[in-house]
Amino acid sequence: MAGAQERVLRRRISSVKTTKKITRAMELIAASRVMRAQQRARASKPYAAQITSVIEDLAASGANIDHPLLRQATDVRRVAFIILSSDRGLAGAYNSSVLRAAEREVEAVRAEGADYDLVLIGRKAEGYFRFRSYRIEKAYQGISDKPSYDDAREIGEYIAERFISGAVDRVVLVYTEFVSLGVQRPVVRNFLPLQTVETIATGGQAENVAGYDFEPSPEAVLEALLPRYIEARLYSALLESAAAEHASRQRAMKSATDNAEELIIRYGRQLNRARQDSITTEIMEIVGGAEGLKEDKGSGEDLLIDHPFGTHLFPQHLDKADHPRTPPLSV
Repeated sequence: MAGAQERVLRRRISSVKTTKKITRAMELIAASRVMRAQQRARASKPYAAQITSVIEDLAASGANIDHPLLRQATDVRRVAFIILSSDRGLAGAYNSSVLRAAEREVEAVRAEGADYDLVLIGRKAEGYFRFRSYRIEKAYQGISDKPSYDDAREIGEYIAERFISGAVDRVVLVYTEFVSLGVQRPVVRNFLPLQTVETIATGGQAENVAGYDFEPSPEAVLEALLPRYIEARLYSALLESAAAEHASRQRAMKSATDNAEELIIRYGRQLNRARQDSITTEIMEIVGGAEGLKEDKGSGEDLLIDHPFGTHLFPQHLDKADHPRTPPLSV
């Protein structure tokens, strides 16, 4: 029984060691990827900031901002949700947090009597909502790990077209914001209609804004910039989500590696205890057998043997000197 237990423990230790190697490798890979994702996210911010600055200047210049992407719907009948998740798992609570937040928003819209469209990015989001029988308008896969600007442009054009055509009255973006390596939080933001700054929403004049001459006209520049602004915002959210995914996976794999190390130590102690029990049992069996032989030698009975030529009584234990001389048989 002890030997079987030792074999089981050795198999478990070997299995946990193999798992530990995998989780450690995934931790190192995620650590390298999160640094690159952070760099890409930081590199994209100046572009988005400059577009925002130009749009602010356009609003301050008194340009006509009656653009379809800026119009507020008086009666919201359908809301589109852009939900960013990952294609792969093993990322801790990254997917579950953002998907639960998105589901709460969808249910809130349904409770108000409005309909919804789901534009999902990542296999995890698609699997989550498809399993719960939600209607999925469009799903994208294979871009969450390393998104490109072309991906953001494709999604942005699709969303802008549906909004301008009146298919949806409002667009909500749900993604995970990267705060630090240890903190990532899901955020829900209104995506369309655009509300970049208060001056655009109100048409008011901004203070301390330098004067610019826009060619061919402020309206034409705004017409060209607003789609780029949508793409830049979406691209920034994709990069933030990618960085948050890698950071969450790194933390989850580190926790798994630490747990594997603790499990190896625990199984090692159990194995040593089982070996000690096995050795103790064997020693007790040897000592018990020796004691049994000793008792048999000290308390044996005489043997009475019937023989055709007579009956003889032989003591079971006799010293060599006490053995009687057997007389020769006479025929």
